[in-house]
Amino acid sequence: MNPPSSSALARLLLAIAYPVLAHWASHDGGGALAALALADLVVFVTIDGLLGLRWRAWAATVVLLAALAASAFTPYAQMLLLAPPMLFNGWLAWWFGRSLRAPREALITRIVAALHEGPVSALSPELYRYTRRLTALWAVVLAVLALVNGALAMIAVPDGVLARLGQVPPIAISQEQWSWFANLINYGIVGGMFAGEYLVRQRRFPVRPESGFFDFMHRMAKLGPGFWRELFS
Repeated sequence: MNPPSSSALARLLLAIAYPVLAHWASHDGGGALAALALADLVVFVTIDGLLGLRWRAWAATVVLLAALAASAFTPYAQMLLLAPPMLFNGWLAWWFGRSLRAPREALITRIVAALHEGPVSALSPELYRYTRRLTALWAVVLAVLALVNGALAMIAVPDGVLARLGQVPPIAISQEQWSWFANLINYGIVGGMFAGEYLVRQRRFPVRPESGFFDFMHRMAKLGPGFWRELFS
C-alpha cells in the first residue's frame, strides 16, 4: 500500500471513530474519554505529516496530545469537545461559499468535472448551473448546522458554555442530548443529504460516467488525496 492510500485509509478510520468516541465520552461524562476523542481529531489532521515523517507534524502532534493528556482529568476536556461539530461545519460552509466567488469554480462543479474526466468548460450549461446551486445549498445547510451546534453547545448541562460560566440557560438540554445531535444526527443529516442529492442528480442527469452509487463512490476515491488537497487549498 502506498503512502497516499495509507493516509486515506487511516483518515477514514479516524473519521469513523471520532463520533463514536465523542458520543461515548459525552454519555460517560469523563474527561479521559473526551481527551481520547479529541486526540483522534488531532491525528486526523496531522496524519499526512506523521506518515511522511515530517518533524513539524510530529512535534505539533506530540505537543497537542500532551496538552490533551494534561486536560484529561479536568473539566476542560468536556468543554473542548463542544467545539468540533460547530467549527467543522462552519469551516466547510465557508469553503463551499468561498468557492462560489469568481474567479474560483464551485467545489461541486470541480468535483463533477473531475468525475467526467474533463474541464469545467466541458460540462453542459444545465449541469454547470445545477452544481453551482448545489454548492450554495451545501454552504447554507452546513452553516445552519454550525449555528445549531453552537446554540446547543451553549445550553447543554452540565458541561455547556453557559453552565460552565455559572449561568442558568433559559432552555437547557442534557449533555447526552447535545451529543446525540452533534455526534450522530449531525452526520446523519450530512450523509442523508449526500445520498438524497445523488438520487436527484441521477434522475435529472441520466447520462453519467458511473454505473451506480458504489461506482460513484469508487470514482470519488480514485480522484486521490492530491485532488482533494488541491480542491480545499
